[in-house]
Amino acid sequence: MGVPPRTGAAANAQDGARHGPEPGFVSGFACFVGRPNVGKSTLMNALVGSKVAITSSRPQTTRRAIRGIVHRSDAQLIIVDTPGLHRPRTLLGERLDSLVRSTLTEVDVIGFCVPAPDRIGPGDKYLAKELAGIPGTPVVAIVTKTDLASPEGVAAQLAAVSELGDWADIVPVSATIGYQLDVLTDVLVSHLPPGRPLYPEGELTDEPEQVLVAELIREAALEGVRDELPHSIAVVVEEMGPRPGRDDLTDVHALMYVERPSQKSIVIGAKGARLKEVGTAARKQIEGLLGTKVYLDLRVKVAKDWQRDPKQLRRLGFYD
Repeated sequence: MGVPPRTGAAANAQDGARHGPEPGFVSGFACFVGRPNVGKSTLMNALVGSKVAITSSRPQTTRRAIRGIVHRSDAQLIIVDTPGLHRPRTLLGERLDSLVRSTLTEVDVIGFCVPAPDRIGPGDKYLAKELAGIPGTPVVAIVTKTDLASPEGVAAQLAAVSELGDWADIVPVSATIGYQLDVLTDVLVSHLPPGRPLYPEGELTDEPEQVLVAELIREAALEGVRDELPHSIAVVVEEMGPRPGRDDLTDVHALMYVERPSQKSIVIGAKGARLKEVGTAARKQIEGLLGTKVYLDLRVKVAKDWQRDPKQLRRLGFYD
């Protein structure tokens, strides 16, 4: 069982199936699920050891099923970070919800994330009930953000989470300080089937670079904007490549889409100050990703009500 790998990994997966598992080696897929903003992306980045998913305090930051790859001598664990499950209010929300549900049926183990500082709410109970209805797939309850709660609070949350369902394991962690990340990796790996590596050694994600760059720009834009704006931002990298004659410089041309002219004004800011800040922050992150200097040409465009428009959703990469 497993989420079908994309691009070059598909051939590796087929080769592994043809030759059978390596002795003493396991490989497979884990999926992190939870309410929006419970720390799923931060946790995946910490386990992978590199930033492969953007993070933000804003709900619905994650909009794709992003794969991060953990390499060990005895295992390869592919973690699928999914959008937070919520009650959809737009066509985009419906598609994100559908993406999560389809992913849950294709992985070898599910990690159900509940933050230590937060009370168990209706969303957690709803998710626990949904996960109980998935036959044959072990579910590990993960109590995240333990660094933000007292030891007594963590203990109380572990007890509360244990009452939500019949979990294969319960693991408290903190991605910020690295608490019990090795334990969580061991637990997830213990539920994987015998196999062979599905991705080459050293590969940390199968996301195309242009998608990662677009996400880094969106992450920079999410910082400091008004509450209603994050859901309305989408970023597309139209063109990216080394500048002719310059191996040390990459040109990136990107469009940031919002839904209304008033939102465009918010993103650009007075005399373009806000957009300049976004560009500067994004460029630093992109340079770290690509390992070169970056020239970023970032423009803002209005795509009216794109979250509710099937044609515009497809153009922005959110398919049926």
